[in-house]
Amino acid sequence: MSVSIVRALGGVVRTRTLEDQGVSAHHRAKLVSSGSLVRVGRSWLALPDADAALVRAARDGVVLTCITEAKRRGLWVLAYNEAHVAPSGTHPRAKGAHIHWATPAVPRHPDALVDPIENVLVLVASCQPHDAALAVRESALSAGLVSLDAMRRLRLPPAARRLCDGAVPWSGSGLESFIVPRLRWLRIPLVPQVWIARHRVDFLIGDRLVLQIDGGTHVDAQREEDIRHDAELALLGYHVIRVGYRQVVHRWHEVQDLVMRAVAQGLHVAR
Repeated sequence: MSVSIVRALGGVVRTRTLEDQGVSAHHRAKLVSSGSLVRVGRSWLALPDADAALVRAARDGVVLTCITEAKRRGLWVLAYNEAHVAPSGTHPRAKGAHIHWATPAVPRHPDALVDPIENVLVLVASCQPHDAALAVRESALSAGLVSLDAMRRLRLPPAARRLCDGAVPWSGSGLESFIVPRLRWLRIPLVPQVWIARHRVDFLIGDRLVLQIDGGTHVDAQREEDIRHDAELALLGYHVIRVGYRQVVHRWHEVQDLVMRAVAQGLHVAR
């Protein structure tokens, strides 16, 4: 029964919490000696197959947050080199990690090893470049993990407040979140996720310019379908610009140049 309690609570549990559940010190010791549980530091116990990231967090006195927890939740994040954590006590011991000391927007429970999504997004806003942070925020909205109304009711720092003002809940991918802020200066209608010829396109610029953003899934059968749809769009009078991940993230000037030249030639205008 005690092992099932630990599993139900996420696989890594404070000793104090098990005490509150009626698991005595003697019984806990028996579970450890039998290998059913393992000790993590002085204050935690874990299942042998517990999530390694949670075990490290318990050992180091931290909670997983910012882009580390965003990635664990399946949100869109850029690549990063070090874990992002926040202290769960006064003396975190996370070597080689980026520790966020900011006061959380939502209070952290002493048993928590991962931050609430609201805290994750607030820290991402101040930690990451604006476009990358917007991609994380919009992917959280798209996944239904949080609502803009709920976020706006929190006491947010300026960077997080600006992201709330600029975020939309229907972005199809993290890469798409980069596009609107970077092309807004053109002052041309820019509409995401438009249905044309029975398929959605990532962006329709003006009347006839289509911008498609290819992620890692655009290979094999998907790639063939993309080529077929591009041809159908061309026959309908649309001009298609298709770019990839590395261009959007690392070589934005190439994407911007393509769009600018297409607009200069009037390829965004219906004829």
